[in-house]
Amino acid sequence: MADNLPSEFDVVVIGTGLPESIIAAACSRSGQRVLHVDSRSYYGGNWASFSFSGLLSWLKEHQENSDIVNECPGWQEKILENEEAIALSRKDKTIQHVEVFCYASQDLHEDVEEAGALQKNHAFVTSANSTEAADSACLPTEDQSLSTASCEIPTEHTPSSDPESALEVNDFEATGEKENHCDDKSSVPSTSEKETSENVPMAEETAEQPKKNRITYSQIIKEGRRFNIDLVSKLLYSRGLLIDLLIKSNVSRYAEFKNITRILAFREGRVEQVPCSRADVFNSKQLTMVEKRMLMKFLTFCMEYEEHPDEYKAYEEFTFSEYLKTQKLTPNLQYFVLHSIAMTSETASSTIDGLRATKNFLHCLGRYGNTPFLFPLYGQGELPQCFCRMCAVFGGIYCLRHLVQCLVVDKESGKCKAIIDQFGQRIISKHFLVEDSYFSENTCSHVQYRQISRAVLITDRSVLKTDSDQQISILTVPAEEPGAFAVRVIELCSSTMTCMKGTYLVHLTCTSSKTAREDLEPVVQKLFTPYTEKEIENEEVEKPRLLWALYFNMRDSSDVSRNSYNDLPSNVYVCSGPDCALGNDNAVKQAEALFQQICPNEDFCPPPPNPEDIILDGDSLQPEASESSAIPEANSETPRESTNLRNPEEPSE
Repeated sequence: MADNLPSEFDVVVIGTGLPESIIAAACSRSGQRVLHVDSRSYYGGNWASFSFSGLLSWLKEHQENSDIVNECPGWQEKILENEEAIALSRKDKTIQHVEVFCYASQDLHEDVEEAGALQKNHAFVTSANSTEAADSACLPTEDQSLSTASCEIPTEHTPSSDPESALEVNDFEATGEKENHCDDKSSVPSTSEKETSENVPMAEETAEQPKKNRITYSQIIKEGRRFNIDLVSKLLYSRGLLIDLLIKSNVSRYAEFKNITRILAFREGRVEQVPCSRADVFNSKQLTMVEKRMLMKFLTFCMEYEEHPDEYKAYEEFTFSEYLKTQKLTPNLQYFVLHSIAMTSETASSTIDGLRATKNFLHCLGRYGNTPFLFPLYGQGELPQCFCRMCAVFGGIYCLRHLVQCLVVDKESGKCKAIIDQFGQRIISKHFLVEDSYFSENTCSHVQYRQISRAVLITDRSVLKTDSDQQISILTVPAEEPGAFAVRVIELCSSTMTCMKGTYLVHLTCTSSKTAREDLEPVVQKLFTPYTEKEIENEEVEKPRLLWALYFNMRDSSDVSRNSYNDLPSNVYVCSGPDCALGNDNAVKQAEALFQQICPNEDFCPPPPNPEDIILDGDSLQPEASESSAIPEANSETPRESTNLRNPEEPSE
């Protein structure tokens, strides 16, 4: 039972985001007794991935803005005279300005199997307030009531939430370059369900020929388990800190990855592919022979720019964009290097920043594929769960839906000595790690947060059509207005296990200057066209059709100094939420720095011992688990073209 937890631990971790999960795994691996709790019903916090219905439930929770569990009455009475309490927040205020639009048509005569169906409208707009977010998104009308219980089922949030069902994976076949979308690992449909999932519903098979390929909102709802929608959109650099940590700790065995297949650029209203590897450069038809030589010469210099300081020292005070203009590069090449290789700001990045970013990009090329990036199958939300599983393997205890009421601070020493949970139980510990969103307004009254603008789109085809429909792409759209920021676009196909067959899942991200919709909608309008019946009946449209869109702002606490928080004891450590960067280096650096403060003489996530060398003493090494715990399971089957990280020096095929 969750209310019968052990009363003492070495480390208590509150929140299951990526930094907290890495720290929990590292502490457990080093022999610390770890309690890892989260008030949410799913792993990952703002790093989580959701099925489509799980995302609708998540939106409903934010709209209601209600408490997850009831507060323990009178927990204040448990505070002694020589103690004081730091109350923790019971509401997540990290998500704001949520707006949802549905463009796909819905046949009102079709039965919608999953909860959260929308009425037949082509656009749904909410007010710019997270507490009113889901009115137009997933909340049904009065005659379509959605029970509260259906919003609290954790298995809908992420395919790995239920360890038993996570092992149930159906066989599938992959033919040629196109991989058929395998059944979601969290459910095994019957034969009849398989037939309907692979084909358009019967009602549409008898429709007119021009309409046979239309995708309805009802289909998206029915195929909701095939979606794994990330709250935060990131990629893994193949030689980045997170990949190195996954390999070093052997946590990589719990996940599979896909190569990003291409890097795109948006220039003069057109999307085009960027040559980045040597082979791409020389095979490119976009570049002249002179441009190919220019680009190869410059990229070769960037790989060893530190050995030739005379080449760039005079331009250190210049922006990277200005520096590129001094090199022998055509405007075409300058654009590619700045926005698609270095991926830096045109106005804010210095020459050194640009050269460093370009070198990092080139350094990561070729390790696992022809681009520097990898993407985890089933979404970014798999990564925190992988580290949670490592923590549990080494004895960590997990409790989801477990609220911590307060931190208990000893007045004399000024250190935190315990927590009091939702059941009124006092749990003693030496160290406490708390994710930023759990602190109350009193603790964060002087903190200045930045915001991240996010959009999640479901579309019917890729922004750049090719012979293969299984492309995974990254595209940077430069800012057009002063003070605005470039928008990063990541397009995922069905073979990433993040969307249903015949659709693409598109993530847009930028640093906020306004609300998410105001920041990102201009880019969406450039790349996509709304999905309407009229367009389906006409000839093929030039742009991909937009079926469904979600906009929201997410808090960015990555640059907040610890000193900004009010009166935190020295043994309480703060973990930030996701940042706006493409990679995960900030999370890994943060986790390692905090781990070194807790365990200064320990190795950070060393490789696990050889199983043959482990001596079991009864069941003492089995991880304890409460009723509310759920240890994430590894993917037992994944597509054939996924990347295995166990042998990092051999590129996967």
